[in-house]
Amino acid sequence: MILVVGGAGYIGSHMVSLLRKAGEPHVVFDNLEKGHAAAVQESQLVVGDLRSKADLESIFRTYPEIDVVMHFAAYTYVGESVTEPAKYWDNNTAGVLTLLDTMREHGVNKFVFSSTCATFGDPQYLPLDEKHPQNPINPYGETKLAVERILADYDRAYGLKSVILRYFNAAGAEPDGSLGEDHRPEAHLIPLAIYAAQGKTPALKVFGSDYDTPDGTCVRDYIHILDLATAHELAVNALRAGSDSATYNLANGQGFSVKEVIDVVSRITGLPVPFEMADRRPGDPPRLIGTSEKIRQELGWVPQFADLDTIVTHAWNWHRQHPVGFPD
Repeated sequence: MILVVGGAGYIGSHMVSLLRKAGEPHVVFDNLEKGHAAAVQESQLVVGDLRSKADLESIFRTYPEIDVVMHFAAYTYVGESVTEPAKYWDNNTAGVLTLLDTMREHGVNKFVFSSTCATFGDPQYLPLDEKHPQNPINPYGETKLAVERILADYDRAYGLKSVILRYFNAAGAEPDGSLGEDHRPEAHLIPLAIYAAQGKTPALKVFGSDYDTPDGTCVRDYIHILDLATAHELAVNALRAGSDSATYNLANGQGFSVKEVIDVVSRITGLPVPFEMADRRPGDPPRLIGTSEKIRQELGWVPQFADLDTIVTHAWNWHRQHPVGFPD
């Protein structure tokens, strides 16, 4: 059985949906601070917090058949991590440490960890591969890198095996619009552009127009949420087959500028996306593009939804059908 920590959130709920369709036994553990109970659908949900030793003890005692843990329970707002670093270190690092120690106490030694390209910091070369130096420029990236180092130590000392997956920009939704992205507040470009097109929010702010990119706006690598989930499924299979710990980037290997995303959202929705230019945000590199050649070669991962049109179409299906997101 798989324990999905943070399984009521955006990425976690899509993972849970994939597990449910595959008939894989699983249970969701989420404090519902950022997630939504409705996103779990008919999967089993246990409300609890990974910072609570008692909550973790309870779920491992209740489900002794758990053999793999997936982690999707991090705080992810870069700006907030700068203004509230204690919150991020407590949840993203100390909370994971509590989880790992509880796993060890219950004999569970397989872990799939959601990391981030933010551990790299400013790119020294592109595309970013797994060997790129890691020099985070914000507390969010630091907290994720700290867990990566903890996992290496726990493997050496305790034999706890892990697969670390470093995400680039997760985007999209279930193709039929039945499940999607509902952050409150929202910080991701594609849903923000859709909100602006729908008139739900003021004009979209585009931060910086003078970068060294073809149109002057930042370029990012977008990866479909279902392709992320598939990579996690492959990671679980590898761990269960006895593979060693490993780290992989999850990216499409191509970048799209902010203006390109706005153009695609406008074309797919049939609605103009009002936007206004704003000053650069500190710490935003001009380009972030990754390569996933390693996971393609070692685990056979092949993205199914790599083009931006498809990613935006699926996101639009969700937002059009769920104008207020999940029911509270």
